[in-house]
This record gives sequence, C-alpha cells and structure tokens, in this order.
Amino acid sequence: MGRERTLMDTAVTDSHSSAVTPDITRLVHRPTTCRIVRIHLLGPMRATSYLGDDILPRGKKARAMLAYLCLAAGAKVTRIRMARLLWDQASDEHARGSLRHALLEVCAALGPLAGELISTGRATIQLNADACWIDAAAVLEASASDSGRSDLALFCTGMLLEGLDGLSASFDRWLARERDRFKWKTRALLRPQAVRASVNVAHYVAPHGAPRSPARSETYAHQPLPGRNRLRVAVLPFEGRGDGKAAERGEDFAFSLSHDIAAGLARFRWFDVVTPISFVSRPLVNFTSEGFLPRNDLDYAVDGRVSRQGRLIDVNVRLLDLTRRTQPVWSERFQLETTELHRLNEMVTSRVVASIDPVILFIEGQPNRREHYGATGLLLLAFPLLHSMEREKFERAGALIHQAMEIDRRNAMAPAWAALWHIARVGQGWTHDIAATLAIAETLSLKAIEIDPDNAEALGIYAHTCAWRKNFDAAVRHFDRSLRLNPNLAFIWALSAATYCYIGEPAVALQRLKRSRDLAPFHPYWCFLESFYVIAYTFKGDYEQAVLIGRGTVRANPHSHPSYKALIASLGHLGRAEEAKPYIEKLLSLEPHFTVEHFGKTYPFKQESDRQRYMRGLLLAGVPAR
Repeated sequence: MGRERTLMDTAVTDSHSSAVTPDITRLVHRPTTCRIVRIHLLGPMRATSYLGDDILPRGKKARAMLAYLCLAAGAKVTRIRMARLLWDQASDEHARGSLRHALLEVCAALGPLAGELISTGRATIQLNADACWIDAAAVLEASASDSGRSDLALFCTGMLLEGLDGLSASFDRWLARERDRFKWKTRALLRPQAVRASVNVAHYVAPHGAPRSPARSETYAHQPLPGRNRLRVAVLPFEGRGDGKAAERGEDFAFSLSHDIAAGLARFRWFDVVTPISFVSRPLVNFTSEGFLPRNDLDYAVDGRVSRQGRLIDVNVRLLDLTRRTQPVWSERFQLETTELHRLNEMVTSRVVASIDPVILFIEGQPNRREHYGATGLLLLAFPLLHSMEREKFERAGALIHQAMEIDRRNAMAPAWAALWHIARVGQGWTHDIAATLAIAETLSLKAIEIDPDNAEALGIYAHTCAWRKNFDAAVRHFDRSLRLNPNLAFIWALSAATYCYIGEPAVALQRLKRSRDLAPFHPYWCFLESFYVIAYTFKGDYEQAVLIGRGTVRANPHSHPSYKALIASLGHLGRAEEAKPYIEKLLSLEPHFTVEHFGKTYPFKQESDRQRYMRGLLLAGVPAR
C-alpha cells in the first residue's frame, strides 16, 4: 500500500487538480473538434471513417447527394431542391421518392455514424460538417492570412468531384459552377511566392493540449515546445517516381501520403512531429543542415518512395534513428492497385503510423539509451519493465512512473500510465484492497484527462478503469471516444477487447484484437497483448483455441497471471485436469492466495452465466475453491 499512497497523494495534491474526483462530464464529454469521417471531393470521391472503413455509397446519385451536403458546409438543404437537382426529368413526387432511396443508401454506407452525421426533417437534410474533414472545404475555408492554405493546396489535388458528370443536366450545371468557384478561390493558393513564404519556417504539428482550428484539423503550423524534453520526429516529403505526366501526379500523391502520415503521427503523445512542408524548399540530403533544422533537434525521421508501374502502386516507407548515427530501424513495403486508392488510409497510412509508434517506444525503452531523461524518457524506460509483469521489474516501473509525475506535473501520460500500473496490480492479484486500488486508478486517469482532454491513450486507460469498476457502459463509451481521437492506437484496440470479453461479446473482442494486430503486426510488446486472445477464446467457449494460444502466451510471458487463469479454465472445460496441474502450480507460486471464489467475486463479469462458466472451468481443472 506504500506505493499506492504515494501515487494517490501525487494525484490529489497537484495544484492543477481542484478535487480528488473532478467533474467527469466536464472532463470526458466536453465539445471537441475531432473529426470522425474523412471525405475527399477532389479527384475521385472517397470517404472513410475514423476506423479506416470505406463509407462511400455505391450509387453515383447517393454519392452526389453526400457531396452536395459536404459543399453546403453544414447548412440545411431543402429536399425539393436536391430532388430537382438530381432527378430533373422526373415529377416532383417521383423525384422525392428517389431522393428517399438515395438518402437511405447514404445512411446505410455511413453505418452507425449516420445518426451523428445526418439530420433530417420533413423538408430538409443537413450534414454535421463539424464532424467531417473535407478536403475541398478545408481549402475554401482557409482565411486570407492563413499560411496553412499552401499546405492544403499541395496535397489537395484533382478536379472537384471527378467522375460525377452526367447525372442530370441540372446537376452538371451546378457542378460546373462549383468547379469554377473552387478554381478561382484556390488560384491564389498556388502562387509560387505563397509556397516560398510558407516553407521558410519549420512547421511543427500542434503541441499537445494546444487549441486546433476546426478548419485545419489535418494541418498544423505551430512552433515547437520549448526545450528538448520530448522526442521529435520529422516526416520528410516522400519521393514520387513515374514517367511523363505520371511523374508530376506521382509527386503530388507522394507528398499527400507523407502529409497524412505526419497528421496521423501527431495524434500520439510521446513525440512532436515536423511536417513535410518544412522540407519542400530544400534538398532532402541537407535536411539537417545547420541554420534550417539542426541534426540534434531531431530524434527520428520518416522517409518514403512511391512508384507506379501500370495499375500497381508501390510504397516503401522507413523509419530512421538519427540520435547516434543515421540508421533504418523499421521499414515496410506496401502494394495496392490504382482501383484501391480509396483504401489508402486503411492499407498504408494507418499501418505506417500504428507501426512507428511501438517501434519508437521499444527503442527508447532500452537501458542507457540516453544520458539524460526527462519525464517522458522515464516513462519510456518504464514500458518494458511494466509489460514484463515480473514483480521486481514491475515495481521498478512504478517507481519510474512516480518519478515522472514528480518531474512534470503537466505530463498527462504519467498519471495515465500510473493508473494502468494500479489496474495491472489488481489483475495480477498484488493488492488486498481492490476497491481502493481501483479508486486510485480512476483518480489518476481522470487527472490525465484533465491535463489533456484529447489524449486518446488517457481516455482508453480511463475506459479500462471503468470496466474493472464494472461501469461497463462508460467503458464502452470512452473506448469509442479514445479511438475516434486516434484510430491507430493498436494498444487501445487490444485493451478495449478485454472490456468486450467482460460484457459477454467475445466475437467483438476478437475483431478488435485483429484490428490491433493488423495495425501493428510486429508490436514489440505483443506477447503482453496476446493474453487478451486467450481470454477472448475462453469467453467464446472455443477452449481448444484458447489452450493452443495460451500455451504459447504463458511460455512467452510466464509472469502474466490472467493468461494462466484463462488457460486453466479452458483445460478444465476440456476435461484435461492433468495437463492443467503444472499451470496451476505456477499460478499459485505467483499468486498464492488465488481461489475460485475470490476470482468470481473480483473479476469484472457483466453476465452471471459467464461468471459461472469461467468458475466451473477453474474448478474442473483443480484450482482451490476457497
């Protein structure tokens, strides 16, 4: 309890926290500029959700309806106006009927997000533009003094609503006017002097906690945080290769991809990001030259090459470690056909972003990596120790996290990971007062959210805390919010899978684990996350699969108590008590007071049937009843 009291005191006495339990509504449900869909109107129309799913309607007129709503910039559109625009040869009654079918198609494509994005009345339809990032709208809304316009103009290329001509004479006339309007309004953005002016200053992604302009949610131009207590990652403009006109289009596409990767990396809280626009006016070989961006101001760089051969696009991306000598520490190659460009975010961008984060965490977690460690450095050192689940190393991780909280009271990641450390103590059976330990975890995670309300990891850890406190509805809600803020957090996808097991939805848990693995297939701490697979298959009743994975999991991470419990319960249901004996002996050596009765009282089951089935498996395997 000594360590718990120390972390609790830190959480409560911080001068930036007004109470032990802050107003949760104010902290977790405050308005946000987070966009949950991304819609491209320039070039062939594309639309993806914050999860990377394709949400573009199949029908052309349904797409045209969605595009019209996008360009209305959140204003209400009358049904009769849109019906006459798209079905100008039909009667009003027939046009209205066709409009209803198209609207249903749009809503079906948007899926569960439709209720948040589309508002309908008897006479009007409206798109919630604040919840969307729309490339054309972002360019048009940039103010005359906004240097970010040139950033947008460089990667928002292509004809407005390419491929939607010929739907009706009225729509064609409207589309021609919109294209003219867009061309004239963006012409000033493409002036060479505007681009030169914008690249004379290094543009950093917004420091965490800084306000973000809703009109520029994907491009940031803020000065870096003072000092060098944080990691800094540069994303270089990717090289585009091709022949003739394809070469120019390849350069545009490559730059757009590098810009999207920079925006995705900016959602993580461990490092600041230098965007590709910073390097446009200088040769890449001199990107660390003195006077522009000194080498000692960078820790990592991401570069890439995009080439096209016929209908196949080849993307090569690598991460360079610049701290001691320039060396690649991660690389990946992606291939997709030109017909799959609408899946670029899902197939390339998300996977690059999600893979880079854990690689950096693994490298920075190595002992003696640096001479001096600030709060962030201490947290990174704590990572491998915490994930080992070995008692001595785990306690050292707690000490490092506590030290980080003392050094920097405004670092939201410190209390967030302190909360996770306390929850892990509950899961490992290392605390006698479970209620008090979970209360500390809740206080710490809420403190992290108070410091940085848009911190996706802090929200995910708070959601995990809610699940262990058996507030399952809150857990599901906050996991959803966390993944809206950063849909590329492989760790949070895996962590959320545990909650879906607790509430009796193991199929959803397995889907989330697959998403986590797809995002970061070589996650350095995957043996820690794989315990959730064993738990999910045990809840599902697929005991053979739980045993198959469980054997490997306890071998790879022999100090993870939850893995043993799920493996033993599955062996019990399979009638293989003899095979379960060595695992029970190991578990009891790690957690001597473990009993079936205690497990049933403390584990966060929502469904009584799941509780009874899990406990029955443990009893059949030979675990002490009480």
